[in-house]
Amino acid sequence: MSFALSSAVPLRRLTTVFILCTATALSACGMGDVRRPQANVGHGSSPTESGDYIAVAPAADMTPVTPPAPDNSLADNSLAGEENRIANNEADQPVAQAQNLAAAQPVMTEENHALASREQNYGYAGGGLRDPMARSESRYTMPAGEIACRTQLKQLGVVFQERAPINDGGVCRIDNPLTVSGFASGQIRLKPSATLNCQMTLAFARWVKGDLQPSTRLRYLSGVNTIHQASSYSCRTMSNRPGANMSEHSKGNALDIAKITLNNGTDIKVQKPGFFAFRQRGLLNNVRSDACDYFTTVLGPGYDIFHRDHFHFDLMQRRNGHRACR
Repeated sequence: MSFALSSAVPLRRLTTVFILCTATALSACGMGDVRRPQANVGHGSSPTESGDYIAVAPAADMTPVTPPAPDNSLADNSLAGEENRIANNEADQPVAQAQNLAAAQPVMTEENHALASREQNYGYAGGGLRDPMARSESRYTMPAGEIACRTQLKQLGVVFQERAPINDGGVCRIDNPLTVSGFASGQIRLKPSATLNCQMTLAFARWVKGDLQPSTRLRYLSGVNTIHQASSYSCRTMSNRPGANMSEHSKGNALDIAKITLNNGTDIKVQKPGFFAFRQRGLLNNVRSDACDYFTTVLGPGYDIFHRDHFHFDLMQRRNGHRACR
């Protein structure tokens, strides 16, 4: 019995030593390293198999690492570059628009200037018949009668240009004067150009077309080339006599004709013809009498010394519509 007990004590010691050695060996081989569940960062604990959470202490070597600050230099540079680009684009836009506008505008050469000038005309020969609206006045400032009169001039082919208003004091004025230089779309010239009001221009154009041209073709077998005028607008009295009433010339309402040149070169002077000048006498008498259908006053050679070398036509308004044809 004593032997058995004495043998059992060393055996237990050996067993204990064996277990310790085995445990030490296993630990050295890594068999005893049991991984812990990762901590739940959101709750500061980790779930177990039973669903309970246990607190997990950070390991001693888990030194918190501060993340490096983001390098904003590239972003800042990109942002600065974008801002510069936008600013440059905004600054360049007016310049680009001005360059585009300048490129769209035609170069005003001498040819373009002449073309633009012709486009302001009604298209008749000589380029003198200009649009009455090309001046500073408009359809809202020019009287309707003046606009209608200019439309009729256009239809008759009168070559004219607008002029600035004339006001020389008293009755010597024309509110909407014209400079007239031709008829029949420029085929008949008026020399020198005459300054008239529109109504007088219209009456004279009708006389040229309805009376003068047919008469010259009938008697001379030739059309009219040039009409030579002696007086249009002039601030003066009748026949330049002191104390006399103001002439219709002072209103641009009268025109004096001294000579007519035909297309065949014949000059017909407005004066009392010789005894054997049958064609000249017949033409002058014919156009003189027929002119009373167009004007309220017709005076010519033989009336008085002041009208011995020209026809005087005007649109003087008299009582009861009286006309003076002498």
